[in-house]
Amino acid sequence: MSDLDRYLDAATRENTRASYAKAIRHFEVEGEGLLPATADQVAKYLARFAPTLAVSTLRQRVAALSAWHRDHGFPDPTKAPVVRKVLKGIQTVHPAAPRQAAPLQLRLLGQLADWLDEAARWAGSRGDVPGERRHRRDRALVLMGFWRAFRTDELLRLDVQNLTVVEGQGMTCLLPQSKGDRQAEGVTFRVPALSRWCPVEAMVDWLTVSELTTGPVFRSIDAHGVISTDGLHANSIPRLLREIFARAGLASPEQYSGHSLRRGFAQWANAQGWDLKSLMEYVGWKDVSSAMRYLDGADPFAKHRIEAGLSERAEESRPSPTAWPVPPALPAPRVPMVDLEVRLVLSNQRASRSGSAKVRKILIDSCLAPLAAQQVDADGQRFHFSLPDDELLEETVAELLDDLHRFAGNHNFHLDADVRERSGSRRWE
Repeated sequence: MSDLDRYLDAATRENTRASYAKAIRHFEVEGEGLLPATADQVAKYLARFAPTLAVSTLRQRVAALSAWHRDHGFPDPTKAPVVRKVLKGIQTVHPAAPRQAAPLQLRLLGQLADWLDEAARWAGSRGDVPGERRHRRDRALVLMGFWRAFRTDELLRLDVQNLTVVEGQGMTCLLPQSKGDRQAEGVTFRVPALSRWCPVEAMVDWLTVSELTTGPVFRSIDAHGVISTDGLHANSIPRLLREIFARAGLASPEQYSGHSLRRGFAQWANAQGWDLKSLMEYVGWKDVSSAMRYLDGADPFAKHRIEAGLSERAEESRPSPTAWPVPPALPAPRVPMVDLEVRLVLSNQRASRSGSAKVRKILIDSCLAPLAAQQVDADGQRFHFSLPDDELLEETVAELLDDLHRFAGNHNFHLDADVRERSGSRRWE
């Protein structure tokens, strides 16, 4: 990559590049579109996926297509009146309230943090290095995400060398770039040291057992406890959090995502009486509308505010939050990992070598990269990866195979694929 390309690449945030690349792949593969596109092609694409994709998703796809055409020197078809009219019509025909992840309540955060701590101690006492490392990483991830109200991409861009612990007070963490830092000047966040469910303590525990001194803070861990040199993939965070929540005994883990930590803190701070300005300064929101999206629904019927006024005396006699009993920790089961191999054989008699390579790259980028799969042969037909060997394994493997076949079929390729256990007899086709 030339210096010019490197600087141009740096001008766009990494997660924006990733989401735009995904949108372009969807237009080409799922939507069977050709680039450069015409306004009519874009409009038909939007109409085709209007019943299944949210309007916000469609608008993001339009933004990605617009950027692609500008970057490659083509006229922008998304600015045509027909595209704007189609989007407006879709909004009218398919109105929908914005879907938001459930906020993680403080009580549940405590249950989760206590369970992960017990699980890590239990694993350490048994010499289970992979389990101890995984639980310490997960505890630091959850507590940092909640108490600092970080977005997923901010958590994943934390580097060890940019963390500084201030004894007895807290920790500072420098993010060289963030969503609100348009000039890329870097932002330093302060993380408080708390008496309970402390994010600083959790981070120190994780860095101690991981022995990391530089590079990404949060990384994948294989079945043998080996920590990857690369950071976790953004697409893996929602599934990882749901698995953590399920194992800790939280009800309906499927309702949570990475935004649950940020929304949970915002609603907790609002309930504690933080004024909007203080909350915006702490989290880093630049406009009121962004903050209100996270606060919406905290007390939709004003029930808590009214009840607080009616029971003022009763409130005075209640114990403070610091006096709440610690939720009993659930048993800490050891969740083993299973090492898997996926085999891919693509065929299309009329396709060129470059065409086959293009489709193979689509399969790898869309389906295997989020699982941190590693290619183990020169032909790109065999990949190794690991998954938790739990009740979600069958569903996860089935989804992977479905996605692989769907992407291949959309490009008129036949795919022969299977997943097998590397050290066992289980096999999926």
